[in-house]
Amino acid sequence: MLATQLTTQLIMPLQQNYEQELAIQTDRRRATIEFIKIIGDLWYDKTIELVLFRNQLIDRNVSEILNLLEYAAAFVEKPISIYDCLEIAKAISNLELPASKLDIGKLAYECLLEGNLCKDKLNFVKSKLGKAEKDSGNAPKDIVLYGFGRIGRLLARELMSKMGKGRQMRLRAIVTRDDNSPIFLEKRAALLRNDSVHGDFLGSVIPDFERQALIINGTTVYMISANNPESIDYTKYGIHNALVIDNTGAFRDDVTLGRHLKAKGIDKVLLTAPGKNVPNIVYGVNQTDYDPNTTHIYSAASCTTNAITPVLSVIEDNFGINNGHLETIHAYTNDQNLVDNFHKKYRRGRAAALNMVITETGAGSAVAKALPTLEGKLTSNAIRVPVPNGSLAILNLHLKTKTTKEALNAIMKKYALEGNLVEQIKYSLSNELVSSDIIGTSAPAIFDSHATIVTPEGHDVVLYVWYDNEYGYSHQVMRLSRYISQVSKFTYY
Repeated sequence: MLATQLTTQLIMPLQQNYEQELAIQTDRRRATIEFIKIIGDLWYDKTIELVLFRNQLIDRNVSEILNLLEYAAAFVEKPISIYDCLEIAKAISNLELPASKLDIGKLAYECLLEGNLCKDKLNFVKSKLGKAEKDSGNAPKDIVLYGFGRIGRLLARELMSKMGKGRQMRLRAIVTRDDNSPIFLEKRAALLRNDSVHGDFLGSVIPDFERQALIINGTTVYMISANNPESIDYTKYGIHNALVIDNTGAFRDDVTLGRHLKAKGIDKVLLTAPGKNVPNIVYGVNQTDYDPNTTHIYSAASCTTNAITPVLSVIEDNFGINNGHLETIHAYTNDQNLVDNFHKKYRRGRAAALNMVITETGAGSAVAKALPTLEGKLTSNAIRVPVPNGSLAILNLHLKTKTTKEALNAIMKKYALEGNLVEQIKYSLSNELVSSDIIGTSAPAIFDSHATIVTPEGHDVVLYVWYDNEYGYSHQVMRLSRYISQVSKFTYY
């Protein structure tokens, strides 16, 4: 009898605690649902995009947002909650702001730092976002995708999911070499809907055979068949002063890319590969060196260059780099063979999904185009490995100033939290990070803090930088496209 009473006394508090946990969890999820509604209302009604430490919130579900909040709390070492974010989002809803991209994680973090001064969320938000000017009246920018491969389709997904009220960039047409027969149009639609790496497109894609177009989320995007860029009259489709994003890789220098500018309706060109005799830009590092009013052709460099340049910029600015070697462990690409067959380059002819393949990369020298102080200081090589996406750059550097692992990581974390590179560098806290974990990360560089190596003497370091060579790179292309297009957008990071 005594044993039964003791058991009952133990079970009752446990049961009560469990019921309390359920109630708390239900309340958190209910608050998150309300938060999601505000995110959508702000975006579709006011063109205000909320992010959480650069992580996209639009089209996220409840569990995804709560997981992001756990990361945010660990990242800044403050108890950021869904309730903090919800109250700040409500306050933002009550302000008249221009088209904006606002980091609600940073706002919540600063709110916690200010303590009692942040009790009135509306006044707090006003104090932080008071510098936001009214819309400048810049016209939206028409976008044409020239080519519709891996990067082209991801750009299409991003452009259409971030269309909002159409006040920024608007995807108007996609150019391919197909004859746009019904079978080709349906195949293009299917490839946009479904992706083996990135999953299903969260929207609708309907082929319009009569008008030779795809109806994406209810909006018409024309599918144009052409072999010569200068032969297209885009104005026939209602497209004017557009930016062409060339994903084909067929045109890579100023002369061939200049052919786009001869087409009616085009005034800017952006290449999604390294370019010759054109500005090679790593957004966040050197885009402001070129004025979109006078520069008409740009290159977004390579995925690897976009991954390593932001990190190298931080290291160069804070410690100085004498020399170093870059080794990129890169996912296989469409350029390689599925099975052993002839290839014009050494080793790339062997089956991509069965072999690790040593090949070259120009990323080491390409960095110098964005960071001239590193000219001639870096060697580089690449190993293609049997994964379809997700890559890793290993930076072996000899520094001018000695440091420690803790000091170096602290610097990288600071730049990931504030400054001009917050969109480019994500700071990983995980001890368990592997390549599949970084798929779908919008930052071009994921700094693996636990993998950092610094020798005892403090001058030689090894840094590990992960990157989604498709998704992260596509977002860099999007950021650069906005800069070239000069679409106004107030940001708070």
